[in-house]
Amino acid sequence: MTHLPLILRWTDFIDIFIVSVLFYYILLWLQGTRAIPLIRGLIVVLLIYLLGRILGLYTINWLVDKFVAVIAVMLVVLFQPELRRTLERFGRGKLLGTLGFAPLPHGSFYVRNVVRAVEQLAEAKVGALIILEKMTGLSEYLESGVRLDAMLSSELLIAIFDTKSPLHDGAVVVQGDRILAASCLLPLSESRLLDKRLGTRHRAAVGISELSDALVIVISEKTGIISLAENGYLTRYLTKDQLEEKLFSLYKVEKVKTDHFPFKSLRIWKK
Repeated sequence: MTHLPLILRWTDFIDIFIVSVLFYYILLWLQGTRAIPLIRGLIVVLLIYLLGRILGLYTINWLVDKFVAVIAVMLVVLFQPELRRTLERFGRGKLLGTLGFAPLPHGSFYVRNVVRAVEQLAEAKVGALIILEKMTGLSEYLESGVRLDAMLSSELLIAIFDTKSPLHDGAVVVQGDRILAASCLLPLSESRLLDKRLGTRHRAAVGISELSDALVIVISEKTGIISLAENGYLTRYLTKDQLEEKLFSLYKVEKVKTDHFPFKSLRIWKK
């Protein structure tokens, strides 16, 4: 019997590259989640099955063969949050953005309002959680809060998060130049990569960024530190200028001088 020589085509290299990238990003997105221990357990079961095949352990082989369909369904149920998150991130990738599915840019006035409110809230050490909605809809979380559908302004954001306001607990959801709702409840992240000293506000910010493409701004009520959650990652110790640059880059608007926007001086009084 003659063996044909192995011939590699250029399409084989593309195939290997695509599969490698897919596995890399899947493992990267699953890092720090509850899926990692499950994957380890699955690897152990797979090794036992292979060992049973090699040593001829018929009972183990019979059990695995009979329950392989049940195991597949069980994996889908157990990994449902991670699978959903992975597919959503594929769907909102840069490729789809170039096809016209990316959100429309907003004006500088919109960015200035958000940045000014965040700056004053941070200076007064008032806790805040602001969600900037992008492509993924957040309607299921709006139902847990109070509907506003009001024009975005720094004054309104500051008033909402005032400690005497009945809406200061929870998150504010912003879509374009409108504040859709306030006092919204969010899912908490289960990531083990987060600092254990962080409270529920920061875990909620990371949690909603894991399930959507939203950009979430967090202000600590203890320290006034500004943080930014995006794609399941939390960036802390942001300055006003860094936040401003991020928002201008996100919404693809040109930065203009602050003199064009005559904001009134606002003060936040906190006992």
